[in-house]
Amino acid sequence: MFVAPDRQSDGIGNQLINKAFAHAEMRGAPIKALITFTFNNVSQGLYIRHGLFPRFPIYMVGVPRDRLAPRLAAPRLRLESLTADAIPYDRLAQIDVSAVGVSREKHHRFLLGDSTTRGFTIHAGNECVGYVYISGGHIGPLAVHRPDLVESAFAAALSFAAQSDCPAISAFVPGASEPALKAAIDHGMRLTFPMLLMSNRPFGDWG
Repeated sequence: MFVAPDRQSDGIGNQLINKAFAHAEMRGAPIKALITFTFNNVSQGLYIRHGLFPRFPIYMVGVPRDRLAPRLAAPRLRLESLTADAIPYDRLAQIDVSAVGVSREKHHRFLLGDSTTRGFTIHAGNECVGYVYISGGHIGPLAVHRPDLVESAFAAALSFAAQSDCPAISAFVPGASEPALKAAIDHGMRLTFPMLLMSNRPFGDWG
């Protein structure tokens, strides 16, 4: 949501939020959530007044591809390409429910329909343990159903992204996921842009 600077303080933000929340109520959506800039204290105050409270930071992280390559080790997990004729939506839904509390099938269909994005399932041996999307040098969304696999899953995604010809590799990493942040920093990634997740209640397992 953005309001033109010369129209801020006119109540437009309140009207937009009220309309969005009315739509959510009509659709029966119990969770209301958004991501905003950590430095935007005015917007955060507006969201808090509407019942959305800060939960944790989300960091944009990045590293030049040529600096990442020397830090990469052989991946412990395997990526397998998602193909249009064999997409395990039921398995993806199970992973999504365990990670964020809801199924995201429409998001998967959207991402897989984007010609610039590639989707993969993540495997430990013969078991499908998660998924990841990679668009050029950007990683995400990524989810796994076990917190102990987050670091290895992120490292496997980094290894694949580093094979592209993109000059930089990036991702959004939730501050609630210590393994993902550790993997990012261990691979030379730097925090480039801090954001904040706000919601009307805690949801999902962002670890």
